Amino acid sequence: MQRLYRKRIVLGVGGGIAAYKSAELVRRLRDHGAEVRVVMTQGGREFITPLTLQALSGHPVHLDLLDPAAEAAMGHIELARWADLVLIAPATADLMARLAQGVADDLLTTLVLATNAPVALAPAMNQAMWADPATQANRELLLARGIRLFGPGSGSQACGDIGMGRMLEAEELARAAADCFETGLLTGKHLLITAGPTQENIDPVRYITNHSSGKMGFALAEAAAEAGARVTLVTGPVFLPTPDRVQRIDVVSARDMLAACEAAMPCDILIAAAAVADYRPEVVAPHKLKKDPSTGDGLLLQMVRNPDILATLAGRADRPFCVGFAAETENLLEYAARKLRDKNLDLIVANDVANPSIGFNSEDNAVSVIDRQQHETRFGQASKGHIARALVAFIAERYKES
Repeated sequence: MQRLYRKRIVLGVGGGIAAYKSAELVRRLRDHGAEVRVVMTQGGREFITPLTLQALSGHPVHLDLLDPAAEAAMGHIELARWADLVLIAPATADLMARLAQGVADDLLTTLVLATNAPVALAPAMNQAMWADPATQANRELLLARGIRLFGPGSGSQACGDIGMGRMLEAEELARAAADCFETGLLTGKHLLITAGPTQENIDPVRYITNHSSGKMGFALAEAAAEAGARVTLVTGPVFLPTPDRVQRIDVVSARDMLAACEAAMPCDILIAAAAVADYRPEVVAPHKLKKDPSTGDGLLLQMVRNPDILATLAGRADRPFCVGFAAETENLLEYAARKLRDKNLDLIVANDVANPSIGFNSEDNAVSVIDRQQHETRFGQASKGHIARALVAFIAERYKES
């Protein structure tokens, strides 16, 4: 059931007496870590109130396709994109028929046509309606289109009949929903990821920094969230959107980044992808520095060492599994291996930033990962998103081995 953790589920509630079970289903899904948004048909509202499902889900219930407030922002499309799974429970005979014909005459059926997420139905109807040839033909058509059916079960029904057509119980449906997702490589784990450059002030106008764009760190955060992890992303100044389902903390200097990382501890895995400034000006001028003719054409800045974020976190008593990055312009593997030893890391990712096709600000990357035994694993040039997903899978495997 950990597969439901942090998954986004749109629960559609059709117009049948089994709608009362939807309230318990919302609670079960949330108990297992899912986020739930509810969409109700007009018939569904006759059996259970939207207020009940709003209270249980923690979000307003979506009711009408032509809601001016929601549709100003294309609400049904946003819901369709938001969902990891659309689960309709109960799915009545009428609703199955409309879905089989591709009808889009209310919010729920329109959403089903608009989503790329998996769609699952929990049928609920009288045993005779379930057995009717038209319903069975619709069932086969829906299955052929890739829509999943959870149930129905057999037993006594509200009308007094006994037979197939009962909606499955909430816990059964929650388990079936979990089965729609692959086991997350990092489900239940907390990953702390650093990204981007740091900036070290010279005066209120100028600062020292580097060329890091943050793209690799952000791609890693997105891949880790996809793998089921709870992700805290501590980033220096960059112009990148926050990945979905990632907690972002913005910082400026190396000391800011260290403080934010320490506040985010403990974590299970640390991936330090940020390009942290090794030095900072010893004194930050309170006002903008002016040209001084007495100094000739030069300006002398006295620099001091910044704290070593990665070594500091790797030396804690609650030390996580530590993955560093070595961005080098020469002697790539030699310098990376030295950094692995000096900072007491489990893995280090080495990339050649002298190569413009895989260096700072590029869309692609190519890296080598070195472990404590000095074994090298290479990941050939690919998009940073692709490299990130491969790295997250590799790191998850090594973490479990450790």
